[in-house]
Amino acid sequence: MAGADPSGTPPIPAYGRDALRYDERTSGFEAYRRRAIDLLPLRAGDVVIDVGCGTGLCFEQLVGRVGRTGTVVGVDPAPEMLALAGARVAARGWSNVVLVGSPTECAELPTADHVLFCAVHDVLQSAAALDHVLAHLRDGGGVAATGGKWAPPWAVAVNAVVLGVHAPFVRDFSGFERPWALLAQRVPGLQVREVALGGGYLAWGRVDRG
Repeated sequence: MAGADPSGTPPIPAYGRDALRYDERTSGFEAYRRRAIDLLPLRAGDVVIDVGCGTGLCFEQLVGRVGRTGTVVGVDPAPEMLALAGARVAARGWSNVVLVGSPTECAELPTADHVLFCAVHDVLQSAAALDHVLAHLRDGGGVAATGGKWAPPWAVAVNAVVLGVHAPFVRDFSGFERPWALLAQRVPGLQVREVALGGGYLAWGRVDRG
């Protein structure tokens, strides 16, 4: 998850001073993280970018899929989050995880086979961020995204839960009805499935440069 933007806006507290609580506070999202990763056509030797990697909660599954010959590139602008990600990498002894401390829009990225957008609503609302990441993806590369969204207006109880869960991690709820909209414009044929009683989604597809 990304916690700051390139305009110099202060980090969201959940990504800064509260970073140590992040894993616990988002533990209920673990099943959707795993489902999103499963939607990527990952193979041994692939390079995959984990946008807004946070504390590295997706790393273990990603490393397991790309193997020792592959590479996981974790990008996050929040120093506190990236420090925890680095500690996780060191504890697991992963030599094929590269951490990039930078806003997504200007991150130094390698050419990659796939990209994961996991619970990064603010990034998905940035055309510049999406264009920058997708420009580094090989033709036919896999894209997967997951996160929260507003359920239908009549689902008042669901939306109350959605607000409480996501408010600490979202700077702006603009586009929360269809968080994948900008991504769909850039990934033809993007498939979307609503989950969590309409309060979340999974989206996946492949880049096609024609």
